[in-house]
Amino acid sequence: MIPSLASLQAFEAIARRQSFALAASELHLTPSAVSHQMTKLEGLLGVKLFERNVKGISLTPAGAAYLRRVSGALAALSAATQEVRQVGRHGLYVHASPSFASLWLMPRISEFTRDNPDIALFVSASPSHSDFQLGLVDIDIRYGVPNWQHLVTEPLATEAIQPLASPDFLKAHRIRQKRDLLQLPLIQSTVNRVQWSDWFAAQGVEGSPERVELSFDRAMMSLDAAVQGLGVALESAWLAESYLRQGVLQPVFSRQASVPIQAHFAVYPQRNANRPAVVQFLKWLHQAR
Repeated sequence: MIPSLASLQAFEAIARRQSFALAASELHLTPSAVSHQMTKLEGLLGVKLFERNVKGISLTPAGAAYLRRVSGALAALSAATQEVRQVGRHGLYVHASPSFASLWLMPRISEFTRDNPDIALFVSASPSHSDFQLGLVDIDIRYGVPNWQHLVTEPLATEAIQPLASPDFLKAHRIRQKRDLLQLPLIQSTVNRVQWSDWFAAQGVEGSPERVELSFDRAMMSLDAAVQGLGVALESAWLAESYLRQGVLQPVFSRQASVPIQAHFAVYPQRNANRPAVVQFLKWLHQAR
């Protein structure tokens, strides 16, 4: 009997990451689901593939031998899938961080589909980076520090990270100086590369807020909280463009009181660089406003 592809992918990911939790995050599964796949696979094979101990996990000799065969088979399947997709249809698979997908990509996606009706676009979003070895994603829009080796990395924009608040909040609180924010409820995105302490330091304001009223792990939630008048959010004006255009959020200070940063990147393997659909999408990414 041939094991399921899901079991083999889980086995390969666990062996490569040396962690059930990291493999689960990569495959967008729960750790219990990944563990269940391994129990099924080991039961089918009749051998133990991993040794589990207090230090972590390691492959057994049987597991190491099996991994060599499985890795080759998965790589062959990935290459075959990639070839068929390139030859058989103009499909483009894009993965993005959740806030970028929601705040920037979706408001503009109709423009791309209108101008490129021959490209079948599939978009997924999650905080985990895509594994290009699986051959399931063409382009990954990532947020963070660009240290992804062996991948082409293109910055998408220079973003202005600045305090943003609702018009009603600004009317209710007389903010004249930057240090006035130290006395107001602040909203923070914990994954933001620029935190409130960084912003105050960049503006030459001594001290830092004693506490942050609200913290979120997504920029879109931080911005929504500011729209509700719950405080001042420190976010990217680039991502918040639709909020600013609608007038539900306003910059607290001028653009000079911002921290410029490049934090969103289009990432892809070199083998995808000349695919027509990839070239067209990248061109659109850099031109879209």
